[in-house]
Amino acid sequence: MELSLATRTVAEHTVLEVGGEVDVYTAPRLRERLVELVDSGVRSVVVDLGGVEFLDSTGLGVLVGAMKRLRVANGRFSLVCSKEALLKIFRITALDQVFPIFPTIEAATADSDGSATS
Repeated sequence: MELSLATRTVAEHTVLEVGGEVDVYTAPRLRERLVELVDSGVRSVVVDLGGVEFLDSTGLGVLVGAMKRLRVANGRFSLVCSKEALLKIFRITALDQVFPIFPTIEAATADSDGSATS
């Protein structure tokens, strides 16, 4: 399966919708897109994994790298994921303790007081 990437804006957040398989072959495309976003000045990235069917360690590494890049730029990085198979990967690797993971885009783009920012 191919990798699909689509970007949209929700309030002050840039949502990157990822679909397909994120593996050793497709992860470089995801990395390039995330680097482009940060280098263009985006400071709040929400990666929506709702369309992802497969995620390997290379893909996890890309997500960690993007989060680190945004932290250096005083930015915010979060994930949207509700698929149990993917959530299990984050739990097993303890990355659920590293990434803010939300069940919906609305939750990921809400202000800290819980109200939506759209």
